[in-house]
Amino acid sequence: MTFSVADFEAFLLILVRITAFVFVAPFFNLKDVPQKVKIGFSLFFAIILFQIIPLNIISYQGVIGFSTLVIREAIAGLILGFFTNISYYILAFAGHMMDMEIGFSMVNELDPVTNIQTTITSNYYSYIIMLLMLVSNLHHYIIIAIADTFKMIPLGGAKINPNLYELMVHFMVDYFIIGFRIILPVFAATLIANVILAILAKIAPQMNMFVIGLQLKVLIGLSILLLIVGLIPTVSDFIFDEMIRMMRLAIEAIR
Repeated sequence: MTFSVADFEAFLLILVRITAFVFVAPFFNLKDVPQKVKIGFSLFFAIILFQIIPLNIISYQGVIGFSTLVIREAIAGLILGFFTNISYYILAFAGHMMDMEIGFSMVNELDPVTNIQTTITSNYYSYIIMLLMLVSNLHHYIIIAIADTFKMIPLGGAKINPNLYELMVHFMVDYFIIGFRIILPVFAATLIANVILAILAKIAPQMNMFVIGLQLKVLIGLSILLLIVGLIPTVSDFIFDEMIRMMRLAIEAIR
């Protein structure tokens, strides 16, 4: 078995792209996952890919040229992982809007998926969607997808498209559309409750609708969340489809 300097350079480029992807990709970027596990997974995954992907001739000029290739591979991995991971921010948006309607918007927690301060319902959806991701083997799809990128984007062939911002614009459109689809049941129920409370306030002005409304919204919101538990797989389909679509568009943007 021979191992030349050119092979070692190709292995380093593979390792850089995989490592950059793993540190920002969904599921792999959790704080609960130790850094040694991420590095070890990236190393062994790079060794496997080195044996199976076609290695093209890498041309560069000096140390600066090779450093440029390393930076381009790192940026390619970061872009692929980032645009795959941002789909989870839809859950944070939907959960925050739900809690605003229910009355839980002042209760914030740390979301281990997005590493940001979110509300209770956001964490609720994040944990369930992450569990469904593991059950449905979506993380296997992500691993296969990053492996296939070496066929579509050869080593050293990543190009940063200046129109990459258009990909973010498309995501922002889907961000609001999918988010409002998720919160629609709770929003509709609380809207009906507000209408009823407004009518009661006119009929019986001596009643304190502020106190009644707070308790009523919490009761209605929790009841709706209980009733729509069966729709969570549909929510996961929205997120998974968006995640896959964003990853494909990111690959097209850096080819």
